[in-house]
Amino acid sequence: MVSRISHTTIDCRDAYALSEWWRQVLGYVDDPDDPNEPGHEECLILDPAGPHRVLFIEVPEAKSVKNRIHFDLRPQDRTQAEEIERLVSIGATALADLRRDDGGWVTLADPEGNEFCVLMSPAERDAVLAARA
Repeated sequence: MVSRISHTTIDCRDAYALSEWWRQVLGYVDDPDDPNEPGHEECLILDPAGPHRVLFIEVPEAKSVKNRIHFDLRPQDRTQAEEIERLVSIGATALADLRRDDGGWVTLADPEGNEFCVLMSPAERDAVLAARA
């Protein structure tokens, strides 16, 4: 017997605002049976193409240390640099640039300080792999 992950949960100060921000980042949607609204203490967003769900739950304490688990995002329709620019323009903060010629990532933080990474797009990754061959 095994367990399956039901959803990823993010503790936060403002569940609605953070769910709206991540919905825009990921292209996820609200649960049609329970749409998110301002003032909701729990907000769920769904991947329209698959089973992944992210739940935002309000907690009283502020974030105080580095995340022990985080998202690694791989842009699908733009380059890594273009995605980083887009995310910073909508409120992400750049924390660390760990890019190399053959890969790497950039660590950003969402509006509440939760860290996440942006990897190369599949096309960029394929080009790096082809250059190695």
